[in-house]
Formats: sequence, structure tokens, C-alpha cells
Amino acid sequence: MLRTIIEGEPDFELKLKVLAGRSAALPEAVEAGARAILADVRRRGDEALRELTHRFEGRVLFPIELPRADWELAAARVAPTVRAALAEAAKRIRDYHQRERYESYENVEPGIRLACRFSPLRRVGIYVPGGTARYPSTVLMTAVPAKVAGVAEVFMTTPGPSPETLAAALEAGVDRVFLVGGAQAIAALAYGTESVPRVDKIVGPGNAYVAAAKRMVYGDVGIDMVAGPTEVVIAADATANPAWVAADLLAQAEHDALAVPILVAVGKDVADAVGQEVERQLAVLPRQEIAAKAVAGQGLAVVVKDAARAIALVNLLAPEHAGIALDDAPRWAEQVTAAGAVFVGHYACEALGDYFAGPSHVLPTGGSARFSSPLGVGDFLKRTSFIEYAPEAVARQADAVAALAEVEGLSGHGRSVLFRAVKG
Repeated sequence: MLRTIIEGEPDFELKLKVLAGRSAALPEAVEAGARAILADVRRRGDEALRELTHRFEGRVLFPIELPRADWELAAARVAPTVRAALAEAAKRIRDYHQRERYESYENVEPGIRLACRFSPLRRVGIYVPGGTARYPSTVLMTAVPAKVAGVAEVFMTTPGPSPETLAAALEAGVDRVFLVGGAQAIAALAYGTESVPRVDKIVGPGNAYVAAAKRMVYGDVGIDMVAGPTEVVIAADATANPAWVAADLLAQAEHDALAVPILVAVGKDVADAVGQEVERQLAVLPRQEIAAKAVAGQGLAVVVKDAARAIALVNLLAPEHAGIALDDAPRWAEQVTAAGAVFVGHYACEALGDYFAGPSHVLPTGGSARFSSPLGVGDFLKRTSFIEYAPEAVARQADAVAALAEVEGLSGHGRSVLFRAVKG
């Protein structure tokens, strides 16, 4: 059964504060390990990649880059139904992200031209978990927006890709595939090796070592975000189907033993009904062991008095995924101001967003939806400002600029403007 806390009980507000204060902090041992890996790859390049891959995975890393012919041969083994599903998912993701608008613009006034130019990054690396896992959806959700933005080269790193992952890479327009995983893959993308060219930005989810490495290379290279364990907060009332809500909670719980499945229930009867369904479905879930750990460790039912309070808690928790299983869900969903993705109504389950709906499923976690956004086209663009002045425009503004520079104790700034205004 989900642990339950009820509004009005002692320590209720304190428990909520702890939930809302979660973050993507990582254990010191993980950060130390990632730091050592980064330094090793930066120093020894391909040699370090091979040694680290053998040490951590027991795998001989040869070749480092998957030849295109082998890649296409593996993708050809994918079942036609899966290939068709990947193609349709890619189309939907592409269609959605093509509607993002980032247009260069100019602002012209007498003697002054100011402009903003948007241009795509030249080269991007996407990290895709591999090994025994299959994550073709992650390939689509990262590579497709990058290509829509106009990125010339998209490289994928993954430790042992499945045929489905390689088929998704073809569908998404990935240019090269490298068979490297873990923090060493992040190091290779950030700093470059003999075989892996350096990229401008790294995106995509991974384990704790990957997350730590991404955080550490930021500044040498761009990153999308530091992702923590996946999470869902579902606001539900008596109009919700308890079996559906429980299935949505378990869909997140089966990802990872550290996943965070939270129900915000309008009334204890709702919480009890969903909790019973969680127990019943968990007993037959193929990934029962993982999901059970997530439910026992982080699972929670928060009981509140009404829908308004439920939405307030969704905003407080700022989850990666927010489910709105309430009467008049569209109206309540409009009041959600802090969530990575909002699933509106009883039929919009989170799995649709993971695979097929269109928006990227790379979303902010750990409460960071308070201030950050889902992955999109804008993550693969950079803005450049242009400033052009005629002599008369400099003369009009020189005194004001010099006055501000003097306030900050930077008289040299003011002098550089006054010289041009023939006032120096």
C-alpha cells in the first residue's frame, strides 16, 4: 500500500516541505568517481575509453565507432511493426517541434541597428542508455528536435545499442554512432578523443555517473539538464478510475528503484482505492522488483480536501510529469504553473508522452520544473546579438554611457565612448 499523509495531520506541512525540497544532488562517491573518469579520458583519449569500458562493463570496446553498414544491418532486423511505429513517432515528434518558432529579428532606430540572430549548434552528442535496456524513444526525443533546429551533426553514444535503438537513430537522422557508455562517453563528447570528435552540447538521460559527469563538463560544453530519477505526481478525484491511476503510478515506478510515484488524492477514499489497485497490479507486473522498491521507497499518497488544493500541491512539487485526473481537468490543468509535462484528463496517460504524442520526453526532474523547461528546438540554437552605431547616434548617447560607467568606477568604458563622440 502507498504510504499516506493527510492534510491537517501533525507534521503534514513539514513532510510536504521535504518533498518540495528534493533536488538532483548526487552522492560524493559518485561525483568523485565521475571526476576521475573525466580526467582519465581527457588525458588518455581512446586508450582510457577502452580500459574503462572493460573495467566497468567487461566489454571489449572495438570498434569505438559503429560502422554505418553494421548499423544499417542491425536496424534491418527490427520487426516491420516496430519500424512503422518508430517512423510514425518520429513524424509526430518532428511535426510538434517544427511549430517552435525562433526567428532572427532587427530593431532599427535613427543611426542604430540592433539585431538578434538565431543559429543552430554545429555538433551535438546524445547519450542513450544501452546494454540490456532498449531506449529507441530516447533517440527520437533528442535527435529529432536537434535536426529540426538545423544541427549539422548529431552523434549518439550508447553502450551496446539494440537493433531498435539503431533503427530509431536512422529514423531520427543521427549521423554517427559510438559504442561508449557511462561517464567516459560524456568525457569523450565533451573533450574529444582520437575517435570521438568534440561536440558543442550533450543531451539525454543516464545513470548517476552520467548525470555527475554532465554537471562537471558544463562550461566546457553545453548540457540540457542534470536529470534525477523519474517522477510523476497525479492529482485525482472520485471521477478518476483507480485502476488507471495506479497503472500510471506503476508505469513510472518500473523505470527505476529510485523513481518517485506520488498521488495527490481528493479524499481518503480515492487514496485507498488507488492504493489497493497499486498492490493488485504490482503483484503481476513483470518489473515487479524494481517497481516495488520505488513504491516502498518514494511512493506516497497525499490526501487533500479539494481540487484547488491538489493543484496547489502539484505546483509546489513541480514534477517531471503531472497527471490531472480531475473533473473538469482542462480548467484545472490551466492552473498548473510548474511541471515538465502536464497530462490532461483521464485518457492522457504518461506513456503516450513517453513514446508517441510529440513533445520531447526529456523533462526537468527533482523540482527543477520551477525554473526549467522540456528539451526542445531552442536547446539546439544559440542567439547572437549585433550592435551597429552611426556617429550621430554615439554622440547622442555618449554622456549617458559615461555617467553609468563612472558610477561603476570604470571610467575607461566611458572614455572609449566619449572619444568616438569627439568629446574625449
